[in-house]
Amino acid sequence: MIEMKVAGIALDAITRSPIVLLKDGSERRALPIYIGQDQAKAIITVLEQQKPPRPLTHDLIANIFKVWDMDLEKIIIHSLQDNTFYAVLCLQRGEVKKEIDCRPSDAIAIALRTNSPVWVMEEVIASASIPVDRDADEQERQAFRNFVSNLSPSDLIQRHGDFSDQ
Repeated sequence: MIEMKVAGIALDAITRSPIVLLKDGSERRALPIYIGQDQAKAIITVLEQQKPPRPLTHDLIANIFKVWDMDLEKIIIHSLQDNTFYAVLCLQRGEVKKEIDCRPSDAIAIALRTNSPVWVMEEVIASASIPVDRDADEQERQAFRNFVSNLSPSDLIQRHGDFSDQ
């Protein structure tokens, strides 16, 4: 799993549908997740530090967690099936831990309100993320190619010992 941060909300240029963008710690990969208008508003409210006059649904859920001494330990976006992302809320109350199925957009909106981390399974990132910094990715690939092209068999023996002894 990789911890990701909410980078913001974008709009699809063609459909005008909102997209929540998650970025990894190195900000080299972004995971775009299409969401509904209401969830986009709920996320923007927190990102822009707006205070609604009355609690919104996600605020209510966060308040219930607080009143019942439950911690949202983390959310996990664990799979992608037929272009639909799946997530769980990982709750803890004392020694008891529970996972609750949740739409990623709702999970993110709640996580932002409780300062809880957002985790994404590596296979989801591998299949649905987009590169953010193509230049850095290419530089890394080129550095690896240079390393491999300058590697000799004696370098391997010096670094890892003689394989014939094993």
